[in-house]
Amino acid sequence: MSDLLFAYWVPNVSGGLVVSKLPQKTDWSFEANKRYAQIAEEVGFDYGLLQTRFFASYGADKQLEAITLATALGAVTKNLKLIAAVLPGLWHPAVYAKMLSTLDHVTNGRAAVNVVSGWLKDEFTAYGEKWIDHDKRYKRSEEFIRVLRAMFTEEPANFSGDYYSIQDAPMKPKPETNIPIFQGGNSQAAKEMASRVSDFYFMNGNTLEGFEKQINIVKELAEKEGREVKFAVNGFAIVRDTEEEAVQLLRDIISHKDDDAVEGFRQAVKEAGQSTKQKEGMWANSTKEDLVQYNDGFKTGLIGTPEQVADRIIELKKIGVDLVLTGHFHYEEDLRRFGEEVIPLVKQKEKELKEAGVFS
Repeated sequence: MSDLLFAYWVPNVSGGLVVSKLPQKTDWSFEANKRYAQIAEEVGFDYGLLQTRFFASYGADKQLEAITLATALGAVTKNLKLIAAVLPGLWHPAVYAKMLSTLDHVTNGRAAVNVVSGWLKDEFTAYGEKWIDHDKRYKRSEEFIRVLRAMFTEEPANFSGDYYSIQDAPMKPKPETNIPIFQGGNSQAAKEMASRVSDFYFMNGNTLEGFEKQINIVKELAEKEGREVKFAVNGFAIVRDTEEEAVQLLRDIISHKDDDAVEGFRQAVKEAGQSTKQKEGMWANSTKEDLVQYNDGFKTGLIGTPEQVADRIIELKKIGVDLVLTGHFHYEEDLRRFGEEVIPLVKQKEKELKEAGVFS
């Protein structure tokens, strides 16, 4: 079993990673994100994930576009891999493949992509893109990934599908490396898509039991396809000297939640979930308090002392998690603290468990 990988959410939208009015030292600007990326790289993070957002769906009224910012951050870092999120429907995959290849060359092989099928109708219709139902969005995303792979590996590339077609499409230079493709989603359509085409399956915050259930389903589906999929989890990390301090900050974040923004987000994702065949979407079991961190990051339980958080991460590894993605409150200091105090503990515990035969 490979060592755990660590990623952080790049705060390229205003408001940070929580929908709360509690003052936080987190900024969305390029200069701030340049500092955060360099800190993350210095303290041991492997990846930064740049979210894609065009509308202020949860109060985030300012947004920097993901792959553009990823390229800029790639030019001021040396080792950090950059995952640019993308919405199929708003981008053509062959064009985006060229952008990813450019990012890969700028960064000497550090490009990655997170294909997001989308849930916010306005982001599509406002730009003149037809809104299609849930399972069709995942079908379109699967085709998007198949076009990316064709462009990365074939010269010229060809693909014919329901949503995208390319014919003898050239692309030089190809990426320097095999660009990892990430994807999320909680529905059956999302799990089936991941089993067929994705390298990593992202999961919203959850309990250990909830994560394990998702992992087992996707693993079984992938085995039928003759593939292996890796698993990534989202968690909001609050690391403090004592558990009481960490829990109090969580309480403060929630008690200062932006009620209007949280309720607007809740209604939007509720409607998205009802459009699935199973009538259950990504946030089906999320309370209003959970949605203060809009990817259910509180549920994962990365809240406490460095030792407690490291132990929780080891439990995630034991059930098959390959990558831990974290959001933070005061980005500059909390990123550093997580990297300096939690990541080394996790690596030490991994080493000890390997020596004891727990991990191969």
